[in-house]
Amino acid sequence: MVLTTVLALLSGGLVGFTLGLIGGGGSILATPLLLYVVGMADPHLAIGTGAVAVSANAFMNFGSHARAGTVRWTSALMFAATGVLGALLGSTVGKAFDGQRLLILFALLMILVGVLMLKPRKDAGGAAAPLTFALAARTCGVGLCVGLLSGFFGIGGGFLIVPGLILATGMPMINAVGTSLFAVGMFGLATAVNYAFSGLVDWPVAGEYIAGGVGGGLLGMRAALHLSGQRRTLTRIFAGIVFVVAFYMLWRSLRG
Repeated sequence: MVLTTVLALLSGGLVGFTLGLIGGGGSILATPLLLYVVGMADPHLAIGTGAVAVSANAFMNFGSHARAGTVRWTSALMFAATGVLGALLGSTVGKAFDGQRLLILFALLMILVGVLMLKPRKDAGGAAAPLTFALAARTCGVGLCVGLLSGFFGIGGGFLIVPGLILATGMPMINAVGTSLFAVGMFGLATAVNYAFSGLVDWPVAGEYIAGGVGGGLLGMRAALHLSGQRRTLTRIFAGIVFVVAFYMLWRSLRG
């Protein structure tokens, strides 16, 4: 029991540290760490528990961006409104999906995340486009699609939400990052609630994961200040770790 607590705190700390250090992608490790480090046997339980932690971490980071004024509230609310519906639908399908097959698809998604992380992010550089019916429809449509993926895999989906917001609205990168955290938190919350109704959340472990994430996030942000000039190198290193974990998951799932 004590060992499980320590491993959950350390795993949550690693996720939080990564999010604080490079600003995204860390939540993709939440489920693999719960499975292979903390020792959860049920993939669905790991996804539900991870979703709680992902949501909590996103909302904590979102608070900082909201205070800094980087959140575009109209886009955030539109994106989250349809995305939550997608997350509820996606998580419902995910719960009914075979656990091992779900892990195989999850590993393939991790490979995609690693590839996207290696691509340099481009800032739109200007003001967001004026709100029109076409823009609103585009924002809601992208939100629905990202929410489906987020709910199905139990991930935050920030790596998809940020480019999705830029594509749909033309907002600058800093606003897309701040705005995306609201959607990540809402998608994770919708997924967590859906899994919790099926008894697929380990609440003590989720609490330990969140506690570890808070401490790890603070350390990650401090490290980011000292290593700001090496952010691109750090992202490449993390992408390599994602690839290794993804191929390990594929090997374990296919072997099992």
